[in-house]
Parts: sequence; C-alpha cells; structure tokens
Amino acid sequence: MSAGKTGTTDHTPINNHLTSMNKPSFLFLFPGQGAQYSSMGSDLHAEHEIVRHTYEEAVDVLGYDITHLSFADPDGKINLTRYTQPAILTHSVACLRLFSELTEGQLSPDVTAGHSLGEYTALVAANVLDFASALRLVSTRGELMGTHGDGEMEALPLDVEAAAKLAEKHYCAIAACNLPEQIVVGGHAEDLDNLAHELTELYPKKRSTRLKTEGAFHTYLMIEAAKRFRPVLEDTVFQITDIQVLSNYTGDFHESNSASIRSRLFLQLFHPVLWHQNLLNAIQLGVTTVIEFGGGIGKGTTPAEKNPNIAGIFKRAFRGAERVPTYHSVINIGTLEQTLAALK
Repeated sequence: MSAGKTGTTDHTPINNHLTSMNKPSFLFLFPGQGAQYSSMGSDLHAEHEIVRHTYEEAVDVLGYDITHLSFADPDGKINLTRYTQPAILTHSVACLRLFSELTEGQLSPDVTAGHSLGEYTALVAANVLDFASALRLVSTRGELMGTHGDGEMEALPLDVEAAAKLAEKHYCAIAACNLPEQIVVGGHAEDLDNLAHELTELYPKKRSTRLKTEGAFHTYLMIEAAKRFRPVLEDTVFQITDIQVLSNYTGDFHESNSASIRSRLFLQLFHPVLWHQNLLNAIQLGVTTVIEFGGGIGKGTTPAEKNPNIAGIFKRAFRGAERVPTYHSVINIGTLEQTLAALK
C-alpha cells in the first residue's frame, strides 16, 4: 500500500473517490481490546517470515519480548492493558502485512477503521502512522490507561437514549455505541452495580454484562490518562494519505490534517466510541468488501478455534439491508486461506 499526498494544511475531509471506482472497494477493519488471547499469532509466526519479522520489529521497539508474551503468556500479562494494546496491534499488523505480501499489494484499502485501540492499527494500514510509532503510542496509551484510569465497564442491551438516561442517574457515562441497542457504559464498580440492579427493575427481560477491563475506557474516568498522553501524541509524526480513516470520536472520517488527527485521538480516550456510526459512514461510501485483521474471540484456546472479533457486530448492524458488503477476515491460518481463495 503506497502513501498518497503529504502535507497538513488542508482541513477538509479526504476526497471520496469510491463511488467512481469500477473495482471493488475495500474496508479494512481492526479490533480493539477484548480480541486478545494467549497463543495469538503463533500459527502465522510459525509459517511466514514476514510475520516473524513483524514480531522482531515489535520486540526491538518495545524493549521486551512481545512474541513470548503473546504466544505463551506464562504470567497472564496479555490481559493487562499495557501489554494487551501492543500485542493486538502487532498481531493485526502482522496479519495485514502477510495478506499484502500474498496478494502482491494488489488489494489495498480505500477505507480503514478500528474499534478504540484498533483505530491506531487503521492509521498504520492507511500509512498515516508507521508501525514503530504506533507501537510506541499504544504502549504508552495502555500503560497510562491502566495506571491512571479508574472504574469498570458494562454492556447494556438498550438504545443510546435509554442507556444515557440510566447511566447519568448513577454517575456513569456512555463509553461505546456499538449497535443501536448495544451500548457500553463506564463508571465506578459500585455505581455500575446500582445501574445493573435498576436495569433489571425497569426491564425485567434484559440483562447487562460486566466487561473485563482495567478501567472505564472512553469516559471521564480516563481524563487523567488522556492529559498525560497528549504530549506523546504531539511528539508523533502523522502523515496524510489518500486512504480514508474513520474517527471513533466523531463517527466520521479524519480530516486531512495531522493536528486534527492528534486531537481526535486525544479526545477518543474520554469520549464514546461511535462504532456504529463508523460502520454506517463506511458503507455509505459504497464499500463492497470488508476484511478484518487480527485478534480473535471464542471459547477455544488455539488460533484455529478463534473467530473474528468484529464480524458479529457488523452482520447485526446490516441485517436486512438491501446491500451488504462481503465480509472476510485474516486472523489465523484458516481464515487467511479462506479469504485468499474467496478474493481470487
């Protein structure tokens, strides 16, 4: 994937050229926290040199063995935010690089998007950030979020208006809008307990789910982490390219301006992830093919047993729609082979 124009003075959204294209237009998606698991990436690492090179590069940048942590995880560190974020980013970039190599760079994205942490991988895929810079950012981001953040998170089966009304009564805040009726809120544990109790009283057939996180990400409880993260963002180089990248903070596309990208990444830390709006904006551009890279979810313990993290949300978001893009993933050996065969 090649970078396009450079420069940082144009404040308008990157030009949309998808609707005039005759070839399929691609949206590359990247997961955030929750997509990590022990052994993540080990199958691809064993078979492909470019994956091994990617992990070696990550080790050099991070100063610790992210390869051993991701594959063996003897001390259970992969679920600590400071390690989760670089581990997922490294796996996602390794999957992306392998796919690009095996398709000889012919299938590049027109649009990229990522959920929370995944937005940084989306910027790498669009050549806005180089891999090393993104690793340094998410490593620091994860450390600050784990150290200076507070609270927990709860997933609610409510629309955003109902979720906000309930959250505000209990000193909680909206953290992510994943689907019209899948809203995540954040707050202190006791406040979330009270919220969950009232939810069952108001909606007897609905139940919420406590998420396993080190803090109430994307809420006011991350402001201190964001303040400490801002100088790191300001010291990082962001290039401007022709690939459009979606912003979690606005729900729309990043502007062709590096200062604006920095500020939106800063604000993303303590404002809701507008994920459903991200997906709608991508599809409205005429995207025909979606590929998810990295991470995995599922009860199994091996890479082969994992499923793509974002696929379920994506399919529910567009269930019944007249035009739904084809969905593929590259998260392990099996999905890589299936996607390559489907895109021949």
